[in-house]
Amino acid sequence: MVPFTKRGSSYLRALFTFGFFFLFLLFQNAVIYTFLRTSVDSTRGGLCACDNCVTDLNDTDWFFMRFNPTVPVMLNRRNGVLRSDVYRWWTGLQTEITKVNYTDVVDTLFSLFPDEEHYSDAGPDRCRTCAVVGNSGNLLGSHYGPLIDLHDFVIRINKGPTEGYEKDVGSKTTHRILYPESAVDVDNSAHLILLPFKIKDMHWLTSAFTTKHITRTYTGVRPTVNANRDKVMIIHPEFIKYIYESWLQKHGRYPSTGFLTLISALHICDQVGFFFAPYFNSFNMSHRARHFTISIKSSYERRSD
Repeated sequence: MVPFTKRGSSYLRALFTFGFFFLFLLFQNAVIYTFLRTSVDSTRGGLCACDNCVTDLNDTDWFFMRFNPTVPVMLNRRNGVLRSDVYRWWTGLQTEITKVNYTDVVDTLFSLFPDEEHYSDAGPDRCRTCAVVGNSGNLLGSHYGPLIDLHDFVIRINKGPTEGYEKDVGSKTTHRILYPESAVDVDNSAHLILLPFKIKDMHWLTSAFTTKHITRTYTGVRPTVNANRDKVMIIHPEFIKYIYESWLQKHGRYPSTGFLTLISALHICDQVGFFFAPYFNSFNMSHRARHFTISIKSSYERRSD
C-alpha cells in the first residue's frame, strides 16, 4: 500500500467531503479497501493518540454536519427511555403489531446482559483501530487477512465466515453485528451486537438466551444462539434514526446493516479500516442492501504513483 502523504491525506479529506453517494456511483466496480485516515494538525493537538484520528474529519463541513458524537451508539437502562419522535419512527419500521411492551423488554434485557456505558472512553490518550469486514465473496483473493487482524477491533457483519478464508478476511473477530433473521453463533471471546429493527428483535434476544420460544418474526428465525451473554450489546434505536436522517438524508426506509456498522465504527474507533464488497444498489438503503461501498483505494493509489 502506498503511504499516506500529507498531499494524499488532503486528497482523501476533499474526496470524503464530496459525499458518500458520489463515491458509490463513481467507483462501484473497484476492489474495496478504504482506510479512513486524515492528517492531524499539530498546532491543534491530537484528538486521539493515533497519528491520525477519525474525528479530524470534523474539519470538513460535510462531515461536521453529519457526525454527532452525542447520539448514544449502544443501549442501556440509563439512556433507554426513547424520545417520542424516536419511538414513533422506530416502531413505524415494524410490519406487524406487537403486544410486547418496550419498557418491559428493556428491563429484561439488562437483567440478563451488561448494563454499561460502552465505549465512552474517547480522548487524547486512546488509539483504537477498527476493521469493519463485509461478508462478500469479493474479498476472496484480496490477501487482506493479516492487515485485518492487526486492528484492535475486528467487526464482522451478519454471517460473514472466517474459517477457511483467513488469508483474505482474517481470523480475528471481536464483534459481530446481527439481527434475528441473520443470527449465527458467536465465539465466546467476541461481542454479539444486536441491531434491533423492531421491538420483537430485542424480545428475541432475551428468548434466545432463556426460554427459546421465539422461532419467527416476519420469517423463521433461530430460537437460540450460542454467545457469551457477558459480551452482548444492543444498538440504540436513536442511533439508527440518526444515521437515517443525518447520513442517509432519509433515502430509503432505514440504514442497511453494513452502513450502520460503518457509522458505528466511526463513533467508537479512532482509525477505521473498511473491507467491503464492490456493490451498491443505487440509493436503495433498505434492509436488503447489505453491502456498503466506498471505493477510494484504487483512485487514491493512481493519484499517488
